[in-house]
Amino acid sequence: MNPGTPPLTWLYAPGDRPDVVHKALASGADVVIVDLEDAVAPDRRAYALAATRDLLADPQPVPVHVRVHALRDIPSLVSLPGLVALRVPKVTHATDIARIVELSAGLPLYPLLENALAVEHAYAIASAHPSVHGIALGETDLAADLGVREDRGLDWPRSRIVVAARAAALPPPAQSVHPDVRDLDALAEGCARGRAMGFLGRAAIHPRQLPVIERAYLPTADEIAAAEEVVKAAEAQEGALALPDGRFVDAAVVTGARRVLALASRRS
Repeated sequence: MNPGTPPLTWLYAPGDRPDVVHKALASGADVVIVDLEDAVAPDRRAYALAATRDLLADPQPVPVHVRVHALRDIPSLVSLPGLVALRVPKVTHATDIARIVELSAGLPLYPLLENALAVEHAYAIASAHPSVHGIALGETDLAADLGVREDRGLDWPRSRIVVAARAAALPPPAQSVHPDVRDLDALAEGCARGRAMGFLGRAAIHPRQLPVIERAYLPTADEIAAAEEVVKAAEAQEGALALPDGRFVDAAVVTGARRVLALASRRS
């Protein structure tokens, strides 16, 4: 991935399986998330933390985030050369961020919103501190909290965090994982819907999901051509402008077009 290109694939790997983490690092994922929470049995969490510390004692070939299990994990991780960011589960209030910032020594933070109250506070959490670099939903816990029985029942919370991220000047959030690693058609369909809702990229739990996610989120040839037209017009004239076909273009449209062109470099 070229510098400045938005990440599209975020691959989880269990912290108590160093062999799986090493495979994840070589998988082609844009970001690897070492998981100390849901993917690790309670009696293996101490080992997972120690193994993760050993791994991240050295810089890694791709950005590595760690999803911590508890705030007490953070102080032993923050000084590691191979750690790029922390993903913090079950953040509910903006006031939670202040405590996390105290522990995280300036590392980028990605709060995970996993219940109804967190969704209601999405913008406050997203804008709580400059260390917050992105937000995401924890959809399994959220669905349980809401009593949602079908995937589409989460569409409103999904739109909520897309809007909250944009309002807080954060990057578009990545979609949560698709839990069935065999059903790649359903994964592709879900990615198409997520892209239409304003998400950018998706978390994965198996390397076979990565190319499906990337294909779904790469711009089409028509989208690239349209973005090139917008950027060319913006470079020729400052401020709001109209394209030859009559479409009105403002700063937000130009920003979106530049993101399309940044992603276009991945099509090769």
